Amino acid sequence: MSNKIVTTERTEFTETRKGLNELTEIVIGCAIEVHRALGPGLLESTYEMCLCRELSLRNIPFERVLCG
Repeated sequence: MSNKIVTTERTEFTETRKGLNELTEIVIGCAIEVHRALGPGLLESTYEMCLCRELSLRNIPFERVLCG
């Protein structure tokens, strides 16, 4: 394995990790914003619905977990 391949793989990993870190920061920020707006003590489903709306407003794709 040449150094060029290792460097390329490492660069791709680093870029992927940066992207995930940025996304994580945005999602946590959305959750904090929802909690600040609503305050504590509500049902989880209420926070979930509002978090979905916040993610939609920021054009962040997501999937809801449907419990049956």
